[in-house]
Amino acid sequence: MPELPEVETVRKGLVPAMEGKLVLSAQVNRPDLRFPLPERMAERITGTRILGLRRRSKYILIGLSSSETLLVHLGMSGRILLSGTTLGGVYFDHPAPAKHDHVVLEMESGARVTFNDPRRFGAMDLFDTSHEAEHRLLRGLGPEPLGNAFNESYLASRLKGRKVPIKVALLDQTIVAGLGNIYVCEVLFRAGIHPARPAGQTSPAEVAALVPVIRAVIEEAIDAGGSSLRDYRQADGELGYFQHKFRVYDREGLACLKEGCNGTIARLVQSGRSSFFCPDCQR
Repeated sequence: MPELPEVETVRKGLVPAMEGKLVLSAQVNRPDLRFPLPERMAERITGTRILGLRRRSKYILIGLSSSETLLVHLGMSGRILLSGTTLGGVYFDHPAPAKHDHVVLEMESGARVTFNDPRRFGAMDLFDTSHEAEHRLLRGLGPEPLGNAFNESYLASRLKGRKVPIKVALLDQTIVAGLGNIYVCEVLFRAGIHPARPAGQTSPAEVAALVPVIRAVIEEAIDAGGSSLRDYRQADGELGYFQHKFRVYDREGLACLKEGCNGTIARLVQSGRSSFFCPDCQR
Protein backbone atom coordinates (compact mmCIF):
# COMPACT_ATOMS: atom_id res chain seq x y z
CA MET A 1 0.00 0.00 0.00
CA PRO A 2 1.35 3.46 -0.82
CA GLU A 3 2.77 5.14 2.26
CA LEU A 4 3.30 8.79 3.09
CA PRO A 5 6.07 9.47 0.51
CA GLU A 6 4.09 7.94 -2.34
CA VAL A 7 0.90 9.83 -1.45
CA GLU A 8 2.81 13.10 -1.06
CA THR A 9 4.46 12.55 -4.44
CA VAL A 10 1.07 12.03 -6.09
CA ARG A 11 -0.32 15.13 -4.36
CA LYS A 12 2.54 17.27 -5.62
CA GLY A 13 2.06 15.97 -9.14
CA LEU A 14 -1.63 16.90 -9.11
CA VAL A 15 -1.23 20.46 -7.82
CA PRO A 16 -0.30 22.20 -11.13
CA ALA A 17 -3.18 20.59 -13.02
CA MET A 18 -5.86 20.95 -10.34
CA GLU A 19 -5.22 23.73 -7.84
CA GLY A 20 -7.29 26.83 -8.62
CA LYS A 21 -8.93 25.07 -11.58
CA LEU A 22 -12.62 24.45 -12.27
CA VAL A 23 -13.95 20.90 -12.57
CA LEU A 24 -15.88 20.97 -15.84
CA SER A 25 -17.32 17.50 -15.33
CA ALA A 26 -17.02 14.52 -13.05
CA GLN A 27 -17.72 10.98 -14.20
CA VAL A 28 -18.33 8.24 -11.63
CA ASN A 29 -18.45 4.82 -13.25
CA ARG A 30 -19.46 2.59 -10.34
CA PRO A 31 -21.29 2.96 -7.00
CA ASP A 32 -18.44 1.81 -4.78
CA LEU A 33 -14.75 1.22 -4.26
CA ARG A 34 -13.70 -0.21 -0.92
CA PHE A 35 -16.69 1.62 0.53
CA PRO A 36 -19.82 3.01 -1.18
CA LEU A 37 -19.08 6.27 -3.00
CA PRO A 38 -20.90 9.40 -1.79
CA GLU A 39 -24.42 10.08 -3.03
CA ARG A 40 -24.58 12.35 -6.08
CA MET A 41 -20.78 12.46 -6.12
CA ALA A 42 -20.45 13.51 -9.77
CA GLU A 43 -23.09 16.24 -9.36
CA ARG A 44 -21.49 17.60 -6.20
CA ILE A 45 -18.01 17.86 -7.75
CA THR A 46 -18.98 19.18 -11.20
CA GLY A 47 -18.70 22.97 -11.42
CA THR A 48 -16.62 23.38 -8.26
CA ARG A 49 -13.21 25.00 -8.14
CA ILE A 50 -10.26 23.24 -6.52
CA LEU A 51 -9.07 25.45 -3.65
CA GLY A 52 -6.10 23.33 -2.63
CA LEU A 53 -4.65 19.85 -2.25
CA ARG A 54 -3.34 18.67 1.08
CA ARG A 55 -2.20 15.38 2.54
CA ARG A 56 -3.10 13.92 5.91
CA SER A 57 -1.39 10.64 6.71
CA LYS A 58 -2.00 8.48 3.61
CA TYR A 59 -5.00 10.49 2.39
CA ILE A 60 -5.15 13.25 -0.23
CA LEU A 61 -7.61 15.99 0.74
CA ILE A 62 -8.92 18.14 -2.11
CA GLY A 63 -10.67 21.32 -0.96
CA LEU A 64 -13.63 22.38 -3.11
CA SER A 65 -15.29 25.78 -3.49
CA SER A 66 -18.55 24.12 -2.42
CA SER A 67 -17.17 23.98 1.16
CA GLU A 68 -16.74 20.23 0.80
CA THR A 69 -13.53 18.20 0.76
CA LEU A 70 -12.88 15.25 -1.53
CA LEU A 71 -10.90 12.57 0.32
CA VAL A 72 -8.88 10.12 -1.78
CA HIS A 73 -7.18 6.97 -0.53
CA LEU A 74 -5.17 4.97 -3.06
CA GLY A 75 -5.43 1.64 -1.26
CA MET A 76 -3.40 -1.31 -2.54
CA SER A 77 -3.73 -0.78 -6.28
CA GLY A 78 -5.25 2.67 -6.79
CA ARG A 79 -3.56 5.16 -9.12
CA ILE A 80 -4.31 8.76 -10.02
CA LEU A 81 -3.07 9.57 -13.49
CA LEU A 82 -2.96 12.88 -15.34
CA SER A 83 -3.38 13.37 -19.06
CA GLY A 84 -3.94 16.29 -21.41
CA THR A 85 -1.21 18.24 -19.68
CA THR A 86 2.55 18.74 -19.67
CA LEU A 87 4.57 17.15 -16.90
CA GLY A 88 8.34 17.38 -16.69
CA GLY A 89 8.45 18.98 -20.13
CA VAL A 90 6.54 16.09 -21.72
CA TYR A 91 2.93 16.35 -22.96
CA PHE A 92 0.72 13.41 -21.98
CA ASP A 93 -2.22 12.91 -24.33
CA HIS A 94 -5.50 11.40 -23.15
CA PRO A 95 -5.39 7.59 -23.27
CA ALA A 96 -8.33 5.43 -24.29
CA PRO A 97 -10.72 4.76 -21.37
CA ALA A 98 -9.61 1.75 -19.35
CA LYS A 99 -11.69 -0.91 -17.63
CA HIS A 100 -10.86 0.21 -14.10
CA ASP A 101 -11.16 3.99 -14.59
CA HIS A 102 -13.69 4.45 -11.79
CA VAL A 103 -13.69 8.24 -11.36
CA VAL A 104 -12.69 10.77 -14.05
CA LEU A 105 -12.45 14.55 -13.60
CA GLU A 106 -12.22 16.87 -16.61
CA MET A 107 -10.53 20.15 -15.67
CA GLU A 108 -10.98 23.55 -17.33
CA SER A 109 -7.27 23.50 -18.20
CA GLY A 110 -7.85 20.52 -20.48
CA ALA A 111 -6.27 18.12 -18.01
CA ARG A 112 -7.98 14.86 -17.12
CA VAL A 113 -7.59 13.32 -13.67
CA THR A 114 -8.35 9.59 -13.61
CA PHE A 115 -8.65 7.34 -10.57
CA ASN A 116 -7.92 3.79 -11.70
CA ASP A 117 -8.11 0.93 -9.22
CA PRO A 118 -8.21 -2.69 -10.47
CA ARG A 119 -8.77 -4.26 -7.05
CA ARG A 120 -10.95 -1.47 -5.66
CA PHE A 121 -9.17 -1.30 -2.30
CA GLY A 122 -9.04 2.48 -2.57
CA ALA A 123 -11.64 4.88 -1.26
CA MET A 124 -13.20 8.27 -1.94
CA ASP A 125 -15.47 10.39 0.20
CA LEU A 126 -17.00 13.87 0.21
CA PHE A 127 -17.57 15.66 3.49
CA ASP A 128 -18.24 19.11 4.89
CA THR A 129 -14.82 20.75 5.17
CA SER A 130 -15.64 22.19 8.59
CA HIS A 131 -16.13 18.65 9.92
CA GLU A 132 -12.74 17.29 8.87
CA ALA A 133 -11.57 16.62 12.43
CA GLU A 134 -14.60 14.40 12.98
CA HIS A 135 -14.23 12.28 9.85
CA ARG A 136 -14.07 8.58 10.69
CA LEU A 137 -10.86 8.06 8.68
CA LEU A 138 -9.09 11.15 10.02
CA ARG A 139 -10.07 11.50 13.65
CA GLY A 140 -7.58 9.96 16.05
CA LEU A 141 -4.63 10.22 13.67
CA GLY A 142 -1.32 11.09 15.32
CA PRO A 143 0.91 13.97 14.26
CA GLU A 144 2.63 14.09 10.88
CA PRO A 145 6.26 12.87 11.09
CA LEU A 146 7.50 16.02 9.34
CA GLY A 147 5.46 18.37 11.53
CA ASN A 148 6.50 20.24 14.67
CA ALA A 149 4.11 18.27 16.88
CA PHE A 150 6.15 15.14 16.25
CA ASN A 151 9.18 15.60 18.47
CA GLU A 152 11.35 13.80 21.01
CA SER A 153 9.21 14.55 24.06
CA TYR A 154 6.01 13.55 22.29
CA LEU A 155 7.41 10.24 21.01
CA ALA A 156 8.94 9.41 24.39
CA SER A 157 5.57 9.92 26.08
CA ARG A 158 3.77 7.68 23.58
CA LEU A 159 6.32 4.86 23.81
CA LYS A 160 6.72 4.94 27.60
CA GLY A 161 5.65 1.67 29.20
CA ARG A 162 4.47 0.13 25.92
CA LYS A 163 5.05 -3.62 25.69
CA VAL A 164 4.26 -3.93 21.98
CA PRO A 165 7.27 -4.22 19.64
CA ILE A 166 8.72 -0.88 18.53
CA LYS A 167 7.94 -1.80 14.90
CA VAL A 168 4.26 -2.22 15.74
CA ALA A 169 4.21 1.00 17.74
CA LEU A 170 5.62 3.06 14.88
CA LEU A 171 3.02 1.59 12.52
CA ASP A 172 0.24 2.72 14.88
CA GLN A 173 -1.38 5.64 13.06
CA THR A 174 -2.57 7.12 16.36
CA ILE A 175 1.08 7.56 17.38
CA VAL A 176 2.47 8.90 14.11
CA ALA A 177 0.49 9.35 10.90
CA GLY A 178 1.57 8.02 7.53
CA LEU A 179 4.38 5.61 8.39
CA GLY A 180 4.09 2.20 6.78
CA ASN A 181 5.95 -1.08 6.71
CA ILE A 182 8.67 -0.19 4.23
CA TYR A 183 9.85 2.99 5.88
CA VAL A 184 9.63 1.74 9.46
CA CYS A 185 11.93 -1.16 8.48
CA GLU A 186 14.39 1.32 7.01
CA VAL A 187 14.11 3.67 10.02
CA LEU A 188 14.79 0.96 12.58
CA PHE A 189 17.81 -0.27 10.63
CA ARG A 190 19.33 3.20 10.54
CA ALA A 191 18.58 3.67 14.23
CA GLY A 192 20.09 0.27 15.14
CA ILE A 193 16.92 -0.89 16.92
CA HIS A 194 15.61 -4.45 16.62
CA PRO A 195 11.99 -4.44 15.38
CA ALA A 196 10.88 -6.90 18.08
CA ARG A 197 12.20 -4.88 21.02
CA PRO A 198 9.39 -3.68 23.33
CA ALA A 199 8.66 -0.03 22.55
CA GLY A 200 8.91 0.94 26.22
CA GLN A 201 12.51 -0.31 26.36
CA THR A 202 13.71 2.32 23.89
CA SER A 203 16.23 4.50 25.71
CA PRO A 204 15.89 8.32 25.82
CA ALA A 205 18.94 8.60 23.55
CA GLU A 206 17.39 6.19 21.04
CA VAL A 207 14.08 8.06 21.06
CA ALA A 208 15.95 11.32 20.49
CA ALA A 209 17.69 9.74 17.52
CA LEU A 210 14.53 8.17 16.09
CA VAL A 211 12.79 11.47 15.32
CA PRO A 212 15.45 12.85 12.93
CA VAL A 213 15.97 9.40 11.39
CA ILE A 214 12.24 9.11 10.65
CA ARG A 215 12.24 12.56 9.08
CA ALA A 216 15.36 11.85 7.05
CA VAL A 217 13.99 8.58 5.61
CA ILE A 218 10.64 10.16 4.74
CA GLU A 219 12.26 13.21 3.11
CA GLU A 220 14.65 11.06 1.08
CA ALA A 221 11.77 8.89 -0.11
CA ILE A 222 9.71 11.93 -1.16
CA ASP A 223 12.71 13.30 -3.06
CA ALA A 224 12.98 9.93 -4.83
CA GLY A 225 9.30 9.95 -5.80
CA GLY A 226 8.45 7.14 -3.39
CA SER A 227 8.97 3.40 -3.81
CA SER A 228 7.50 1.40 -6.70
CA LEU A 229 7.11 -2.27 -5.83
CA ARG A 230 3.88 -3.36 -7.55
CA ASP A 231 1.14 -0.95 -8.58
CA TYR A 232 2.37 2.45 -7.46
CA ARG A 233 3.03 5.13 -10.09
CA GLN A 234 3.49 8.87 -9.85
CA ALA A 235 0.81 11.12 -11.37
CA ASP A 236 2.68 11.17 -14.69
CA GLY A 237 2.87 7.36 -14.73
CA GLU A 238 6.56 7.26 -13.81
CA LEU A 239 7.95 4.89 -11.17
CA GLY A 240 9.38 6.06 -7.90
CA TYR A 241 12.93 4.92 -7.26
CA PHE A 242 13.52 4.87 -3.49
CA GLN A 243 13.38 1.04 -3.72
CA HIS A 244 16.90 1.23 -5.13
CA LYS A 245 18.02 2.74 -1.81
CA PHE A 246 16.54 0.03 0.44
CA ARG A 247 19.07 -1.13 3.02
CA VAL A 248 16.96 -3.88 4.58
CA TYR A 249 13.46 -4.01 3.12
CA ASP A 250 12.94 -7.08 0.90
CA ARG A 251 16.64 -8.02 1.24
CA GLU A 252 16.27 -11.24 3.26
CA GLY A 253 19.35 -13.41 2.98
CA LEU A 254 21.55 -10.66 1.54
CA ALA A 255 24.57 -9.10 3.22
CA CYS A 256 24.06 -6.17 5.55
CA LEU A 257 25.07 -2.92 3.87
CA LYS A 258 26.35 -1.25 7.03
CA GLU A 259 30.08 -0.70 6.82
CA GLY A 260 31.99 -3.15 9.00
CA CYS A 261 29.00 -5.45 9.56
CA ASN A 262 29.22 -9.05 8.42
CA GLY A 263 25.59 -9.83 9.18
CA THR A 264 22.86 -11.14 6.90
CA ILE A 265 19.44 -9.52 6.57
CA ALA A 266 16.72 -11.57 8.25
CA ARG A 267 12.94 -11.47 8.20
CA LEU A 268 10.26 -12.00 10.81
CA VAL A 269 6.48 -11.53 10.68
CA GLN A 270 4.87 -8.99 12.99
CA SER A 271 1.14 -8.32 12.97
CA GLY A 272 0.93 -10.03 9.59
CA ARG A 273 3.68 -7.91 8.01
CA SER A 274 7.25 -8.79 7.14
CA SER A 275 9.96 -7.03 9.13
CA PHE A 276 13.43 -6.98 7.58
CA PHE A 277 16.43 -6.31 9.83
CA CYS A 278 20.05 -7.12 10.55
CA PRO A 279 20.37 -9.28 13.68
CA ASP A 280 24.00 -8.18 14.11
CA CYS A 281 23.57 -4.39 14.14
CA GLN A 282 19.99 -4.00 15.37
CA ARG A 283 19.58 -4.76 19.06
